[in-house]
Amino acid sequence: MLTQEKQAPALPETDTMISGSQALLHGFVVEGVDTIFGYPGGAIMPIYDALYDFEGDLKHILVRHEQGGIHAAQGYARSSGKVGVVFATSGPGATNLVTGLADALIDSTPLVCITGQVFAHLLGTDAFQEADVIGITTPVTKWNYQVTDATEIPEVLAKAFHIARSGRPGPVLIDITKNAQLQKFAFRGYTPCDHIRSYRPKPIVRKEYIRQAAELINKAKKPFVLWGQGVMLGSAEQEFRTFLEKTGIPAAWTIMGAGALPTDHPQNVGMLGMHGNYGPNVMTNECDVLIAIGMRFDDRVTGRLDKYAKQAQVIHLDIDPAEIDKNVKTTVPVWGDCKETLPLLTQMVETKQHTEWLAKFKEYEQKEIDAVIREELFPTSDEMTMGEVIQQLNELTKGEVIIVTDVGQHQMVACRYAKLNQTRSNITSGGLGTMGFALPAAIGAKFGAPNRTVVAVIGDGGVQMTIQELGTIMQSGIDVKILILNNQFLGMVRQWQELFHERRYSFVDITSPDYVTVAKGYGIPGRSINQREDLVEALQQMLSNPGSFLLEVMVTKENNVFPMVPQGCSVSEIRLK
Repeated sequence: MLTQEKQAPALPETDTMISGSQALLHGFVVEGVDTIFGYPGGAIMPIYDALYDFEGDLKHILVRHEQGGIHAAQGYARSSGKVGVVFATSGPGATNLVTGLADALIDSTPLVCITGQVFAHLLGTDAFQEADVIGITTPVTKWNYQVTDATEIPEVLAKAFHIARSGRPGPVLIDITKNAQLQKFAFRGYTPCDHIRSYRPKPIVRKEYIRQAAELINKAKKPFVLWGQGVMLGSAEQEFRTFLEKTGIPAAWTIMGAGALPTDHPQNVGMLGMHGNYGPNVMTNECDVLIAIGMRFDDRVTGRLDKYAKQAQVIHLDIDPAEIDKNVKTTVPVWGDCKETLPLLTQMVETKQHTEWLAKFKEYEQKEIDAVIREELFPTSDEMTMGEVIQQLNELTKGEVIIVTDVGQHQMVACRYAKLNQTRSNITSGGLGTMGFALPAAIGAKFGAPNRTVVAVIGDGGVQMTIQELGTIMQSGIDVKILILNNQFLGMVRQWQELFHERRYSFVDITSPDYVTVAKGYGIPGRSINQREDLVEALQQMLSNPGSFLLEVMVTKENNVFPMVPQGCSVSEIRLK
């Protein structure tokens, strides 16, 4: 970290001789980048050398592992709505990004990743720390490109940002050889890109399909809306709410869509999927018109496709034509950005209230409360549950914090029970299910939304996968609240072993370090509790601490997450216990 802040060099005049590294960083400044996550190395050293002079405009966060860097960039993108940026060196530095790239691609997270590469004349010679980064990352990027000549950098970078953020967002990787980073050329300016020949990220909206969709909705007796992250990616939260409130249709969300509509909105009937709420799953197979908005009919949402919503006419609004008819046959496809298509649809639908239909969801909700929720949130047993921890967190935060979850039982519990009043408040690894995601993603989320409280909710398995990122917190001084729900098991795997493998608990009993002592070694205060009477006061201490704080809560070991749609079953076969 530099002892004093430097101002980035002014954008050079046309035909000024600068290096490829300098051109790259000027491009970042023009694109409005303020934060970069990364880890230096030999093949990317010229870029880091140039970065020394950009300290005032480009803040660099030194992570402890490249996977931590890309997850932090994902958290930043998800909380801010901007493009996340990560730097890594060649070989193992670049390959350590692959998990994050796959995660970002399936969850539609916009990233621009820069990897250093060996000198161009060494490509293909198995040089030190050489890897075929383009070949390795092609399946897990929206676009990638290898630069061997510095003159390409301004145009390639501009394309990268345009591709990453436009249409269905996703990760882009630029691999830059060391000679291109060092090479000087006559810089002719940097112009952001808004068009690429043959690349059409926004489909043409066909108003005939909008009309057909409106006719189906107007005739429907039992319409049901399913929404996903596409509502937030399109910044269409208000348009979505207007559509819902005019039509009176009940709506349920995927975990990636959580927060686009406040949890307590009267038409928000809960979470879809394997561990979603009882009513939304059962009613999917009872509705007459199913309206999917910005979601992709993931297998965790649909269960058995041959038994999914066969009675319903399906309207699917999506910006990516590849998602239409991919899993579920659509009656009316509505291609386009939902920020554009939803207002058009809202104009054509009739104002209605589906009071009796909504009441049926309430009936199922009461069954779920009686069978599952009451005991999970207000347990009568001596041991604490994950649900009651989230419930107490809700009481203290009033649904105003950003919750970043890892993957496992705690993820499902947090997504089910967290109160979310604002958009972009639920950040999780949805499609790939990456353990180790939460801690670095929470760091990035705080940089992306510095004025909001960020709480990382993590299991005792996932936290040990990226625990080294406590060092990033220590060095950057970022304020992240770390809440570890410790059940001394790899809980989700253990649940499946209990239910489907005759309780043969094979290698799921995991031992943890003393997390409070580990945190102390990184200069982060912490506390561990195992008594219910300490819970509220400990959560208050965590939330009120002026900097980062680690709180470990020991919860019951063999508690299962219900409801549950067993694998191979239909959504209407959801189990309450």
